[in-house]
Order: sequence, then C-alpha cells, then structure tokens
Amino acid sequence: MCLSVFLVFRDPEHPDRALLGKLDPSAPWEELSALGPDRVARFADRWLLPASQLLLFESPDDAARRVAREQLEMILTTVPLPHVFSETSQRDGAEGEDPHWDLHFIYDLPWPPARPVHARPWKELAFRRIADTPRSSFGRYHGDVLELIGLSPE
Repeated sequence: MCLSVFLVFRDPEHPDRALLGKLDPSAPWEELSALGPDRVARFADRWLLPASQLLLFESPDDAARRVAREQLEMILTTVPLPHVFSETSQRDGAEGEDPHWDLHFIYDLPWPPARPVHARPWKELAFRRIADTPRSSFGRYHGDVLELIGLSPE
C-alpha cells in the first residue's frame, strides 16, 4: 500500500499545462522521494510531478508542504483540499500476489506569479500541455495521476 502526495502546479495563463520535471540524478532523491539510484536512472528521462510517499504519521497537507519545500524550494503557507483517489493494480512481476493499493492525495495549485520555474533537484522543469505529452514519456504512472484530475496525456 502506498500513500502518496502529488503537486500539480498549473500555469496561470494556460490551465491545461502542468509543471513537470526530469530528475537531476545527482540530487538526493532517496531522501526527497524514496527513489534509489536504480529508479532514478530508470526515470531520469521521464516527466514526473513533484511527489512523494507520506512519511510515517505525516498528514497529506504536511507532505504537500514538504514536497514543495524540498523538491521545488518554495514555501506553501496554505494548501487547498486535495483530490483523493484510491486505486488497486497488479504490479509487473508480482503475478499471483495480492494487488497493490494506492491512495493518492493530489493538490491542484496555481503557480505563483513571477516565480522562476527552476529548482535544484531537477535537471529540467517546464509547464507542459498535458494533452500534447505522450503517455509513454511519463515515469511512475504520473500521466495516470494527471488523468485522475482531468488532464489527459496523449
């Protein structure tokens, strides 16, 4: 079971665009998002949302603030109510085992005006029009997460 928080920052002028990034492999992703070196290498060229699993006993709102602070180098003083989704799936290579259960807390936020689109843990951050972004270019099923809130990848 995974309890995860996702930050979906939208371009205020183009709400069909969301902030996506490509990981900087030299950043401490094990601490930032529980991604070991093998997973960082696997997802380094894929688009990802700022996201993380919740820490033990951490609230979703506190996790959203932590992700903003650690991954985007910004302070969120207030957070909106999250969209909450529950999904089950069978993981590749885990046939015959119980399905995996995910609880997603998705925060849909406007990007602060005049704030540069840059943060050290990412080698690239950009607002991308999700409808023009191939589903295959997302890592960790983040295209599926965007689809849950109405932003469908190509």
